[in-house]
Amino acid sequence: MTEKLELLEEHRSFDGVQRKYRHYSTVLGCDMTFSLFLPNKEKFEAPPLVWWLSGLTCTDDNFTHKAGAQKKAAELGLALLMPDTSPRGDDVADDADWDLGQGAGFYLNATQEPWARNFRMYDYIVTELTGIVREAFGLTGAESIMGHSMGGHGALVIGLRNPGRFRSISAFAPIVNPMEVPWGIKAFSAYLGENQENWAESDASKLLAKHDGKQVPILIDQGTDDGFYDGQLQPEKLAEIADEKGYPLTLRMQNGFDHSYYFIASFIDEHLEFHQKHL
Repeated sequence: MTEKLELLEEHRSFDGVQRKYRHYSTVLGCDMTFSLFLPNKEKFEAPPLVWWLSGLTCTDDNFTHKAGAQKKAAELGLALLMPDTSPRGDDVADDADWDLGQGAGFYLNATQEPWARNFRMYDYIVTELTGIVREAFGLTGAESIMGHSMGGHGALVIGLRNPGRFRSISAFAPIVNPMEVPWGIKAFSAYLGENQENWAESDASKLLAKHDGKQVPILIDQGTDDGFYDGQLQPEKLAEIADEKGYPLTLRMQNGFDHSYYFIASFIDEHLEFHQKHL
């Protein structure tokens, strides 16, 4: 697959290299971009991989440019992989609202028209992009996954559905119970249809409640001044389920922090250290 990748950017960053690629996705039926940070290959020949899934309206650039993760990743010897948040292009279905359509893929496989043809982000992450980075970059070792907001939802769902694959999961201000909040209800109704029985496999709270397999440690940070906290996020719901099940989940309420990348940049080093401990 290496010859199918187009290198768009390459920058030396601390003791590593930050790159951005474009490729055609057969799963999504459009061109996609992703960003990849690799630590010094002379020091870390086969680094473990940490996935980052971004939130609504974002691309792979938001984390790369704003989180300040490269310094700690280089120090710990971690590769970082940042996909885009949805399929994109003139021929890809879209919506006038910012919380549906392009930039709002919700990391699921849509079953309803006009979304079903392109919006298959779960398969893209778990299967297609996984195959590309393993073949092209030799990243075949241990993996962890993290994300922010909609991407925190994606990290939790993908991590819980693939517990044998990921060593740890973390999230900043995640949507933990999308079946019960406006963002999730709107997206799930459009992408998955009105039958809510089909929604549960894309809801972290539902997945954790019935989870009886391998336990993957989870770390969640939530800002107390996050404007979306009460109406859209409510991470304590997931923490309560974890507590009832004896599941290893740590929820940290961070006083005064909001939903922005200033919040993410303040604690990203601790999240990377959390993952490195389990990788």
